[in-house]
Amino acid sequence: MHQFKPILRQDPPVTSELAKEHGLTAEEFERIHEILGRMPTYTELGIFSVMWSEHCSYKNSILMLKTLPREGGRLLVAAGEENAGLVDIGDGMAVAFKIESHNHPSAVEPYQGAATGVGGILRDIFSMGARPIAALNSLRFGTLEDPHTRYLFKRVVKGIGDYGNSFGVPTVAGEVYFEQCYARNPLVNAMAVGIVEHTGVAKAFAKGTGNSVMIVGSSTGRDGIHGATFASEEISEASEAKRPAVQVGDPFTEKLLLEATLEAIKTGCVVGVQDMGAAGITCSTSEMSAKGESGMIVDLAHVPLRESGMTAYEIMLSESQERMLFIVKKGHESDVNKIFDKWDLHAEVIGTVEHGRDLIVKVDGEVVANIPAETLVLGGGAPVYRRDAKEPEYLKETRSFDTASLKMPHDLTGELRRLLRHPSIASKRWVFEQYDSMVRTNSVVTSDGDAAIVRIKGSRKGLAVKTDCNGRYVYLNPRVGAQIAVAESARNVVCVGATPVAITNCLNFGNPYDPEVYWQFREAVIGIGEACRHFETPVTGGNVSFYNESPESAVYPTPVIGMLGILEDVEKAVSGRITNEGLEVLLLGPLSDDLGGSQYLTDRLGRPVGDCPLLDLNIERTVQQTVLEAIRAGFVAAAHDIADGGLAVALTEMLLSAPGLGISITLDLSPGMRMDGVLFGEAQSRILIAVAREHVEAIKALAKSKGTAVTKMGTVDATGEICVNGGVLRIRVEEARGIYEQAIPEMLKGEL
Repeated sequence: MHQFKPILRQDPPVTSELAKEHGLTAEEFERIHEILGRMPTYTELGIFSVMWSEHCSYKNSILMLKTLPREGGRLLVAAGEENAGLVDIGDGMAVAFKIESHNHPSAVEPYQGAATGVGGILRDIFSMGARPIAALNSLRFGTLEDPHTRYLFKRVVKGIGDYGNSFGVPTVAGEVYFEQCYARNPLVNAMAVGIVEHTGVAKAFAKGTGNSVMIVGSSTGRDGIHGATFASEEISEASEAKRPAVQVGDPFTEKLLLEATLEAIKTGCVVGVQDMGAAGITCSTSEMSAKGESGMIVDLAHVPLRESGMTAYEIMLSESQERMLFIVKKGHESDVNKIFDKWDLHAEVIGTVEHGRDLIVKVDGEVVANIPAETLVLGGGAPVYRRDAKEPEYLKETRSFDTASLKMPHDLTGELRRLLRHPSIASKRWVFEQYDSMVRTNSVVTSDGDAAIVRIKGSRKGLAVKTDCNGRYVYLNPRVGAQIAVAESARNVVCVGATPVAITNCLNFGNPYDPEVYWQFREAVIGIGEACRHFETPVTGGNVSFYNESPESAVYPTPVIGMLGILEDVEKAVSGRITNEGLEVLLLGPLSDDLGGSQYLTDRLGRPVGDCPLLDLNIERTVQQTVLEAIRAGFVAAAHDIADGGLAVALTEMLLSAPGLGISITLDLSPGMRMDGVLFGEAQSRILIAVAREHVEAIKALAKSKGTAVTKMGTVDATGEICVNGGVLRIRVEEARGIYEQAIPEMLKGEL
């Protein structure tokens, strides 16, 4: 491999103005002076700027994150201790899983931004010694009427699909929402799940004086420099000029890196390993040193470069993809090098673990940076802030809305058609058919279930995984909206027959220096904590993404939840589709006309108004327990939660796989209840189940013992239509299926 060499050149003088350009405040710059006892070098300034950026230091969020339940249950490590969460699933096996954002890169270069988001989260998983077995995503875009949104949407989906398919991991689940507030700042959140034996878990630390520091994988270029600080500022007109800050991915190299990493860990020669994500060499060296309470000396003259004339500053801040940092036992370098050679990967010793606690960076023996490692990292010397918080003014207007002022529509069937056509509700087949969901033959349920299920090979067990969040709910009520995100992700997992055990989260918000945004963030984190304690699903870790704003507005506060559930027997998994005539359809949970936060109400008025749907965590838990026990008893043929679009959409979705089937429903409404609210409201804690007639009484008895309400919807028949109360709503299932399946392709027609 051709080896370029770093150059030493006259660096610009470090001043307070230069520090400001690097995103550091005057107080932070003064703190750096105090830490070093001198003026920082230019390279040191760059190192502090990326490590103290919001993206790496969580300086505006860590105090709130510490309030979450971050240990207990099945967790093997507390949140934040390793690259990903680790959950015990029995039989000496564990699951590593995590979700992260790649929003800003995807806004300026959607294909590579999304692709490298997938690559980064996969490295987090296999750097722990876990083999990735599934990928998920959570995406938000503007409206599809906008040509720029269509461009972003198509390129993001292609980037995710190309990387995951080439790497060889199934993309099994996800969600896509379309709201105007995401028009210039899309959200691209990627999640990955892996399996590892307890004895094979790798640590992300540097220990053992004299042990070697090795860089493995792709060579280092100028792509991604200051990517971490780019992710810690608002999207603006200048963002397009920062396109070079977006990394370029190579899934084929990553596949080699996966196999080599797992093989090297098994040798016992590897002390620690960490992927190079945000801030590249800077982050991996400083974090591994700090966690291991060790010093480290690195000589950049040994770093494989793919560009000439690179400086120490550029090398340390580069975010070139498909790179890992290994700490290898002294004297065993050749043992691991044989493995890397076998997989056609370049590896170089670039330094050693030393006494002390300092990270020392050299170029051909000349020191360009000397910093106490712990002062750079989260939980160490990085700054921590609690920002001002103020309830947003817009809530006065949204909460003043009275549902009674909304006129009942004359055509309820037309309203259902409109909802089925909405791209946030309509079929995402155009998206998921670009993802290989069956590679490695582990997938059991993907698009037909409320959550995806992945079989654990050599076992009857399976994992249920789902991402979930309705940003509109959180916008209207941050605390309850965030609780709903946890509750619904748990509900989705329960609907396939799994027990929810833990979450990861990706918290997408605007500028934390805005008191109204910070209030949204604070309230949402409190809500997540309350819900997770209620469902006994501790937080394994995740990601905070602030500064999701364009010049027009901030995005809706969007705390995406990635839920993990466990099935003891995948053969007992349940889908959300009805395929047999004669089944009875029952509603478990309240019959409600709550229109709060619904897509129906938002579309009718052109904006979100009112409050989000009501949520009683106790009712939610009893409904979930009822359904889970019913599934385990073998009573349930299909289960589907009621979410976006309400009861009418959920019933329609259950019948779409069998267009010859239908159902006639009689709803007995209490005085004052609105039919549109019952049909299209998105009240929480409700699940539709289809059961054989002989199981109905057993279901009712179980529900009564739990205190769960049961309402009979009707019997599946062969009419091929959905009919409510004799025809107040009537639609052929085949027509509904056509609307639902063709909505997104029609919006993209001529551009595919």
